[in-house]
Amino acid sequence: MEILRATTTAGRAGAYYVRIQAMARKHQIPLDVEFDEHDTPDTKYIVAVDNYLPIATCRLYAIDNAKVMLGRIVVLPEYRHQGIGTLVVREAETWARELGFTTAVVESRDNKIPFYESMGYVADMERKIEGETFTCFRMEKNL
Repeated sequence: MEILRATTTAGRAGAYYVRIQAMARKHQIPLDVEFDEHDTPDTKYIVAVDNYLPIATCRLYAIDNAKVMLGRIVVLPEYRHQGIGTLVVREAETWARELGFTTAVVESRDNKIPFYESMGYVADMERKIEGETFTCFRMEKNL
């Protein structure tokens, strides 16, 4: 398995593939909801690949000069609970630091909060985000 920074069209396609398979398909999320205004040519993606198959992804984009949003963090169901999500988030954090960001932000579903807390993120339970698909809470971590 490899953790890659998706800097090519093929890499981005891998990120999109994982999101379509694990989110759009599983949760019946329309593509125009799953792929939103933050999926731009400037958006960065991490992709985990097992041989040739993309199996996990994370999207990064700037909130401001100091904060970066890590989102659309997805691992295909058959690869979950193997530490791959942690590896993808860690690589996203490393890339974010290299780009000069000092704080990483995630908007976590309530059932995923322990996963992010295990990596040092702190939840703001007062910042509940009612999305079209899930209810999430904002979490932050100093990089």
